[in-house]
Amino acid sequence: MTTQPHSAAPSGGYSPPPTRNSPWATGGATFAGVLMLLNGILAIFQGISAIAADDVYARIDHYVYKINLTGWGWILLVLGVIAAFAGWGILSGAAWARVVGIALASLSLLAQFLFLPYSPLWSVIMMAIDVFVIWALAAYEPDTARR
Repeated sequence: MTTQPHSAAPSGGYSPPPTRNSPWATGGATFAGVLMLLNGILAIFQGISAIAADDVYARIDHYVYKINLTGWGWILLVLGVIAAFAGWGILSGAAWARVVGIALASLSLLAQFLFLPYSPLWSVIMMAIDVFVIWALAAYEPDTARR
């Protein structure tokens, strides 16, 4: 009776989940850096438009969170500038940028949730991007031995 060698992957098409420094995780982190950079730039534009002309966004008379539209504009502008720098840091491989990126994407997620009545579709899109950025940066661990 002959025995066949045992393969590392069982049959049936199962493949183990990607490791923290696999090409998928590396690509996801790079994509997250690009998204964070673009998200920051778009938040800057969103903030400027809210500051410059209050008639760009819909008027909400009775909103639970009593911050006027100009206030929201400044919040989005500041978060956008910091997020753009963090995205640039992620793309350049800075270690601090991953932690800052996760924190800023979390703050951006909260800010976009609170901004929902003013721009619902855009806020939902930005929230989805923030969730992806948080996941991608948390799942990636750079190989520091090669640097």
